[in-house]
Amino acid sequence: MDEYTWPAVPGVPATDAVRQSWLPLRRCLWGPHAGEAIGRQWFGVFIRIDGVPDAVGLAEVGRTRHAMELPVIGTEVAGTIIWHADHNHQVKIKLDEWDRPE
Repeated sequence: MDEYTWPAVPGVPATDAVRQSWLPLRRCLWGPHAGEAIGRQWFGVFIRIDGVPDAVGLAEVGRTRHAMELPVIGTEVAGTIIWHADHNHQVKIKLDEWDRPE
C-alpha cells in the first residue's frame, strides 16, 4: 500500500463511522488531544483522536516549520485542535512537535 492513500485496513475507521463520531468529538473539541497517525498525504497526516471512537483529525503540512517530517503511520502524537467545520465534520490539529524550536 502506498503511504499516501487512505488506509483501507482493519482498525482504520470508515467514512460513515467518522461522521457518526462527530457529536461526541464536538463535546471535547478544544484543548490538548493525543492520537495515532493513521494516514499520510502530501498535504498532511490523518490522526485518530484518542478517547472518541472513530474520530479523525488532520494535521496539515502548512502548520509545520520548513523541512519538518510528518509522523510515520502508527506513531503516537499529541496536539491541539485549532479548527473545526460542522458542515463536513473536519477537525484540524496542530501537533506539539511542530511548536518545538529547531
